[in-house]
Amino acid sequence: MSRRAALARIRLNPHSRTVQRDLRNATDMHRTLMRMVPDGLGDSPRQAAGLLYRLDVTDNFATLLVQAVTLDPTRLPDDYGHTDVKDLTPVFNALQKGLAVRYRIVVNPVKTERLPLENKGQRGKRIALTGPDADQWWVHRAHEAGLHLTTALPTPVAAVHGRGNNASAARHHLVRYDGTATVTDPDALAEAVLVGIGRAKSYGAGLLSLARAAA
Repeated sequence: MSRRAALARIRLNPHSRTVQRDLRNATDMHRTLMRMVPDGLGDSPRQAAGLLYRLDVTDNFATLLVQAVTLDPTRLPDDYGHTDVKDLTPVFNALQKGLAVRYRIVVNPVKTERLPLENKGQRGKRIALTGPDADQWWVHRAHEAGLHLTTALPTPVAAVHGRGNNASAARHHLVRYDGTATVTDPDALAEAVLVGIGRAKSYGAGLLSLARAAA
């Protein structure tokens, strides 16, 4: 994937029936947002498009951040919301070792259950991490992504659900982290911004936002 991406900021229209539906079901939201990327991307279109998104909610309104290699907001429903799109090239160009940044990310901290030796070759179930375990997960993932964290404030996010009769199979535990960090590996960080961090990317996890920290 080229080091090129666009970021759309969508201020959602709370009166839109499509928005109301998408906020209830992450599968529907993912399907709507995939309309913004080109067709014919093969068997893994989200990955091929580099599509990531995050829902930021305040007391007054909800905003969707949507990132992909290319985005066409005109393909969204007419009443979905107000959209601004910017090129992320300046963000990539600014990354350098030692740069102090502010960050925000929603992640799905999980670990895979270890199985007894007699179950060799089988994969254990994924277990959601909470509290200090989730914090340590994020510290480790941030380090791999070229960030040395100086602060990390966790905020629980409501679990997201996908479509299907078995809702528990598509339920994902999410945590938002806000804080400050120092760039240790610009190339690894650029890659993390492009491809996202962790699992549940189709459910609104993994999109890393960066901004230069105030001097």
